Amino acid sequence: MAEAPGDRGARKRPSTSDDAVAAPGDRSARERILNAAGELFAEHGFNATPTSRIAERAEVPKGLIHYYFRRKQDLLTALVERLPEDLVESDRVAVRGDVAGSLRRLIGELDARLESSPLLSHLLWREADTHVAVRQALQRRFGTVVELIRRVIELALPPGPVSCDVDTAAVLLARVVNHRHSVARHGAHDDELDREISFIAKALELGVGKPRKVKPA
Repeated sequence: MAEAPGDRGARKRPSTSDDAVAAPGDRSARERILNAAGELFAEHGFNATPTSRIAERAEVPKGLIHYYFRRKQDLLTALVERLPEDLVESDRVAVRGDVAGSLRRLIGELDARLESSPLLSHLLWREADTHVAVRQALQRRFGTVVELIRRVIELALPPGPVSCDVDTAAVLLARVVNHRHSVARHGAHDDELDREISFIAKALELGVGKPRKVKPA
């Protein structure tokens, strides 16, 4: 049957997911994609979650995912960047002469940040062993926590010459916090933390005001 003259060129070809990519720019769509990816990765794991399922949950065409995130791995990298900052104002939690109390307040702040994004934290600790981007992000955060603890200890120690090893104490406590956060997704509670803080604080305070021992040459 011959086409009517007015029909030629007027027909629209069926819409595809790739057509949806032609006019991106909806930032809310990108956020929906990330939200859906975070939920599904946490529920089923990164490798077991196809992008088609992410698109379905985000209610976007699959092609839009590949517009914003060229590789599936890029979704994971973007989720890492969503982690809440571990920056805590050390002056706000540190009290001179109260090392244990200052450290408890600092760790309370760090715990609150973990609890503000439990699903994301669950996902990242779960994927750290198999994805370099996640592992590197968590390693950077560990370094940040070490530095925070070190600063709080220095501000909270009693006045006087310091002969205690503040750097080692900061690393040890950061490892305790790291372990606490890594198992939080299993509902584990670290009842020993308070005792460990008290032990470290007492050891540090005993080293204040005493001359540093110098090893003989």
